[in-house]
Amino acid sequence: MQTVQTTLPKLLLEKAAAYKDRVAMRTKHKGIWKEISWADYAARTTEFCCGLMQLGMIKGDHVSILGENCPEWIFADLAIQSLGGVSVGIYPTNSSEQVKYILDHSRSRFIVIKDQEQADKVLAIQADLPNLTKMIVIDMKGMSHYKDSLIVSYRDVVEIGRKVIKGEPGMFDNLVGKTKPEDVAFIVYTSGTTGPPKGAMISHRNIIHQVLYALQPVLHFSEKDTLLSYLPLCHIFERNLSMAMPLVFGYIVNFAESIDTVQENIREISPTFFAAVPRILEKLRSSVQIKLQDSTALKRFAFHCCEPIGRKATDYTSRKRPLPLWFWPIYGLAYLFSFRPVRDKLGLIQCRCLMSGGAPIAPEVLTFFRSLGIIAVEMYGLTETSGGCTGPLREVKYGSVGEPCSGLEFKLSQDGEILFKGDSVFSGYYRDEDSTREILCEGWLHTGDIGKLDEDGHLYIVDRKKDIIITSGGKNISPSEIENKLKCSPYIKEAIVIGDRRKYLTSLIQIDYENVGNWAQNNKISYSTYKSLAINPAVNDLVKTEILAVNDNLAQVEKIKKFKILEKELDQDDEELTATQKVKRKVISKRFDREIEAMYGSN
Repeated sequence: MQTVQTTLPKLLLEKAAAYKDRVAMRTKHKGIWKEISWADYAARTTEFCCGLMQLGMIKGDHVSILGENCPEWIFADLAIQSLGGVSVGIYPTNSSEQVKYILDHSRSRFIVIKDQEQADKVLAIQADLPNLTKMIVIDMKGMSHYKDSLIVSYRDVVEIGRKVIKGEPGMFDNLVGKTKPEDVAFIVYTSGTTGPPKGAMISHRNIIHQVLYALQPVLHFSEKDTLLSYLPLCHIFERNLSMAMPLVFGYIVNFAESIDTVQENIREISPTFFAAVPRILEKLRSSVQIKLQDSTALKRFAFHCCEPIGRKATDYTSRKRPLPLWFWPIYGLAYLFSFRPVRDKLGLIQCRCLMSGGAPIAPEVLTFFRSLGIIAVEMYGLTETSGGCTGPLREVKYGSVGEPCSGLEFKLSQDGEILFKGDSVFSGYYRDEDSTREILCEGWLHTGDIGKLDEDGHLYIVDRKKDIIITSGGKNISPSEIENKLKCSPYIKEAIVIGDRRKYLTSLIQIDYENVGNWAQNNKISYSTYKSLAINPAVNDLVKTEILAVNDNLAQVEKIKKFKILEKELDQDDEELTATQKVKRKVISKRFDREIEAMYGSN
């Protein structure tokens, strides 16, 4: 294993020289997919970089980027790095106060934003941001009447850059040549499930090492691959997939129009690789289940007959063994009449590999996709390891996140905590030495996750160390495992298992509004809002049936004894969810304390 000796901007110049007019990106504009070549990719990054320099940006400056995924997000990211600066991604769903925290904490001197919506957030807080000198707006639509001196258009910065390039054509190459592998490339702010977000400093060496020695041995990318960029680019997951990995492997990135058009865009481009957080995969699976319920009896019968065939095929493919010759005709018919149409509806007809990451997922969900003939893997990683650090290298095992990658040293502590050491482990949290010392001890990264290894070296995530439930009887229980089983139901969108220091387990349930709404209409049950649906006794009985089905496969101490359907949907704006849709358990426990106590009564 070689030490990484390059940087992301250097990889961009290499790919532009090698691939030139080959397609690097696609973005949809007025209903038409527009192509961006590798040469154009490098040229646009060069122009923006030189423009930034003329605005006064210098080596070491921090520049934030706030907006939905688009090519300009990536151009800005690499332009900042090329100048020796540090880019800081901000979730487009963040409130003004959350934006203010990151801009202030990161000491950003510039911010690149997508549109008027994001501009208004920044303008509302600019008085509290003395370090901020310029706000560069990509889409100026609706902002012609804005006269604030803070604002400059992205297009104007590019024009400034073009003039600089005419006078000094070799300037960008010289700047890129000065970038070093150990330089901090960007800061990723953690989702803040336990407190204020922390800024993880990721170097060029960190991210490229992780791509080469953690992700690639599992995912096997090539320049022939295509994917859809739709998860937030400020998250390490999407930063890898849409920015770092294409620079290494040269594949095509397609930018979704919006999060609402993902399903449509997937069908249009038919990607060869699809990555998602568990909630999205759960939603895709439940959409198939619901559509089957509404389809003809013949189609339901055909799918249910083919399901065991798909699972049988999965038994072979998961162990990387060929299907027996006698089984091929049977599987071929099942694929032709059932699996292929489902994949086509999902937009995954060309998908060779599907990856789940960001949070634990129920094995049943991945098994569903594997039965359709898609290689579906779960990987484990953290922002602090620059992304993935485990994956199925030899065989896929039910419920396992694979084997620790060879690019990192790995061990379990005495209490089962997962520890890593190596070149993809970050250097620490920006302006937070205490948290850095807490998570990095003698070079070992303490992940905060409890794991266990089987006899073949496959890792299983038990749960977050702080989330383990210890009942009043002294039993240790992993809530996430039970929650994921509950969320396999198409009617349950979110489940929060309660029970620490209690006699039994209970759960707060958020129903899936769309799926339960369809069920209610089919059963002639009237409702007008989420709340009216949630408090309906028939819906309570529906959820009870789903929970009892899960309880049948749980140990006695793990069974859910009581539950409460939440009368509101959990919301990021109410700080109940992170930007990546993870539940903030402490917030939930406080906010729904009355509902929780009611489930325990006088116990």
